[in-house]
Amino acid sequence: MNQNQVSASDVQAIFNRLAPMYDELNQSLSFGLHRVWKLMTVKWCQPKAGDLGLDVCCGTGDLAQRLAQRVGKTGKVIGLDFSAELLAIAKQRATQNTPHLPLEWIEGDALNLPFDAQTFDCATMGYGLRNVIDIPQSLKELYRVLKPSAKVAILDFHRPNQPLIRSFQQWYLDQIVVKEAKRFDLTDEYAYISPSVDHFPIGTEQIKLGYQVKFSHAVHYPLASGLMGVLVLTK
Repeated sequence: MNQNQVSASDVQAIFNRLAPMYDELNQSLSFGLHRVWKLMTVKWCQPKAGDLGLDVCCGTGDLAQRLAQRVGKTGKVIGLDFSAELLAIAKQRATQNTPHLPLEWIEGDALNLPFDAQTFDCATMGYGLRNVIDIPQSLKELYRVLKPSAKVAILDFHRPNQPLIRSFQQWYLDQIVVKEAKRFDLTDEYAYISPSVDHFPIGTEQIKLGYQVKFSHAVHYPLASGLMGVLVLTK
């Protein structure tokens, strides 16, 4: 799939097809480390008890559930995704595993969030910014719905600066990801990942985009030797 020709409906269809195997693939492809990265992401958005939080591109709800644990029963977290199939799994998992958590699930567009300005105290996004068709617009929407001084933490793939680690990442995408995709009969769907990483802004570029959107502070934390990263933006 040519990254330059991917439309929003293409990406939506990909994630609807991936939904039944999404969690198992994340666990396998990250060797379980995605759980640690998500805990760090939640910590960096600095949620407090009683906060109203937002998880954009929530997928099956991992980050949203972790965020809900931090805001507690006096707070609330809304998980938003444009994949109805992923949202169905998120809702089912939350109902079965953590029915006490204050969670709500909404189908919606990261480029046109269905919320009023200055609504949320904190926000997260996991592996979503790389998949939107307009990254600056997505950041503008996050800025709009956050309250003053609120933070958003955005976890995603990253292109390492060091050539050796970059070579390892390409080998990993070509050999490990492709083999796992074949195991689940998802080769075409996962062919989308490598070019999406190639076209995704590196950490310094993400910081510049954050400031262009008028966030007051922006920092990018590299994880796993730069294979992953978390962009933290403060309104």
